Amino acid sequence: MTEASQRLLLKIARESIANRLTGKSKDSLKAGLTNPELTVSGHGLFVSIYKQRDLRGCIGCLSTDSTLAEAADRMALEAAFEDPRFEPLRVGELLFCALEISVLSPLREIESLDEFLPGRDGILMTAAGRRAVFLPQVASEQGWDAAETLEHLSVKAGLPPDAYKRADARFEIFEAEVFAE
Repeated sequence: MTEASQRLLLKIARESIANRLTGKSKDSLKAGLTNPELTVSGHGLFVSIYKQRDLRGCIGCLSTDSTLAEAADRMALEAAFEDPRFEPLRVGELLFCALEISVLSPLREIESLDEFLPGRDGILMTAAGRRAVFLPQVASEQGWDAAETLEHLSVKAGLPPDAYKRADARFEIFEAEVFAE
């Protein structure tokens, strides 16, 4: 994706949040819907919000029928106002926040955990009727190796740390194009 398209996608996400907070309408989304790189669909997309380098919200989808522009608009709102781990963003707070967008490659099921490379790959685990996902950058940011990543992923799914070893555990990996303000 070109740098100009990345900047536009970040602008769409920021303005989506600002529009909700202020009630004023800026319409970067229209520009995004005319950008050929942002009108593709089928990709997953996550919007992460950081306030003074601390996570303030992160929501995404693993794939969507929406365009990238529409997904960024929607995921930004969910990250800012619907992430259950955080209070909704307040007026004035957005000024102190930086946005990061991760555009995902298609998910690929893996046969062996040896195929998973933390830092390069994001990972989705499904086990015991539960699911959890980490973006590729999470393991690197936390300094985790593969085993630590899988233990934290198991806990994130609401399971014991060793749940990734369960016979019914299934894994899909993906890469991401990550860019930020």
